[in-house]
Amino acid sequence: MSELRGWDYRWSATSVPTTLAVYRGEALWRRVLGVSDNEDLASYAALREKSSASDKLDALVAATDSLTAAFGQWNTPWGEVNRFQRVTDDIMHRFDDGQPSLPVPFMTGQWGSLASFSAVNYPQTKKRFGVAGNSFVAVVEFGDSMRAKAVTAGGESGRIGSTHFNDETARHAAGNLRDVYFYPNQLVGHTERTYHPDKCVCSSPPRSPRASRCASLAPSNCARAVAAP
Repeated sequence: MSELRGWDYRWSATSVPTTLAVYRGEALWRRVLGVSDNEDLASYAALREKSSASDKLDALVAATDSLTAAFGQWNTPWGEVNRFQRVTDDIMHRFDDGQPSLPVPFMTGQWGSLASFSAVNYPQTKKRFGVAGNSFVAVVEFGDSMRAKAVTAGGESGRIGSTHFNDETARHAAGNLRDVYFYPNQLVGHTERTYHPDKCVCSSPPRSPRASRCASLAPSNCARAVAAP
């Protein structure tokens, strides 16, 4: 009780009250509203108006019991529970507690969080892994010239061997948005490969017969550049 009474209602990866609040809220939701996924205002009003003091206390007990069973203690920081994992390029990712993952401080929009990160448990996991939410966030300033910052959950590439498969994971979790480049002068020092639409696109090594033909016929059309940030 004291953890929740002293909470400032801000999530963080180190916050124990965040963990308790989420688990208690979910337990109360199931108790009062059943398995309904309806998250309109009427549902939140029902949580307040249809739950008794006993329901609220029982939900807290259920929350601490669940946390103790899963993690060995009820006072588990939110970041140890709420994780982002991208270790394969499978469309249906099989999440695994034993594989690398990163803590994510924010929670699902079900509880009013922006940014939103919806994570769920799976039969084979104790931790929660993100499957929905704000996978792309951008802030854009319009004027004589444009400025923008953005971040993508995981990375821009879906190819597991790419350096850009998972290079934005830490940025996403930290809310550390990267610069978006609109103009040619901004790209200097940040380009890995360039091409012109009316010429072949080459890569090194070529990943297709067309790229191999391009490399052999017109290698000058391809440009490898310096490393991206």
